[in-house]
Amino acid sequence: MIFLKLFLCIKDEFFTILPYIAIAIIEPRSLHTLLQQPSNGFREERDTFGPIQVPADKLWGAQTQRSLQNFEIGGERERMPEPIIRAFGILKKCAAKVNMEYGLDPAIAKAIMQAAQEVADGMLNEHFPLVIWQTGSGTQSNMNANEVIANRAAEILGHKRGEKYVHPNDHVNRSQSSNDTFPTVMHIAAAMEINSRLLPNLKTLYATVHTKSIEFKDIVKIGRTHTQDATPLTLGQEFSGYSTQVVLFSYLRMVSSCNMELIVSLALYPACIRLTRLFHI
Repeated sequence: MIFLKLFLCIKDEFFTILPYIAIAIIEPRSLHTLLQQPSNGFREERDTFGPIQVPADKLWGAQTQRSLQNFEIGGERERMPEPIIRAFGILKKCAAKVNMEYGLDPAIAKAIMQAAQEVADGMLNEHFPLVIWQTGSGTQSNMNANEVIANRAAEILGHKRGEKYVHPNDHVNRSQSSNDTFPTVMHIAAAMEINSRLLPNLKTLYATVHTKSIEFKDIVKIGRTHTQDATPLTLGQEFSGYSTQVVLFSYLRMVSSCNMELIVSLALYPACIRLTRLFHI
């Protein structure tokens, strides 16, 4: 009877903690992470300026939060472009791979690489809230990437956000500076956009205009030179000039891009070859 009364007194608490008991048996690390989450919707992150409250469901840290508060302008329309964010994932993954060869703990390095790949794949876009308005060298966006990747890597290793088990500076940003990372991600993003968006759309434009040059081959019109009537030509000839302009402009711009410094040349060289094949130059 005593035990029955005791159970009736604690039954509500028992059923409240029952899910935690189940999680503890199945996946202890998940329980550790769950219990560390604050109940007020925020967690405390720290930097050299001291503590600051960060939304508990976001992966960014103190410096990103300070940038949000210091640059409350722009809004959604002026957020840092997604290609730049994805390029940060590529850069940070490569940096972690190299740093592992020079002494970075392999477990931490591999977790950073996994988290960085998630950034590169666009899986963590919601954790990059900063607008283009920030200090000169893109420091806040670089730190945004460092903090997101560090916290995500920590989670991968079974630790909680904000405890700096994977450090955004000492680990993710190791041997790097905003003065070199941001220009590099601009180059990576440009090369990716050229290959994935610009070249396919130029090919579509060329094909459309070239088709029109054949369709209009029998339509004769008066040519114009310096706003005066000139030698007649067909509308097809005129459109063939447009299609040729697309090819030559694209080719010359790509050749110019391929003469940039080594890293950009290596990134864009496949695009130059692809452009030549696309337009049969």
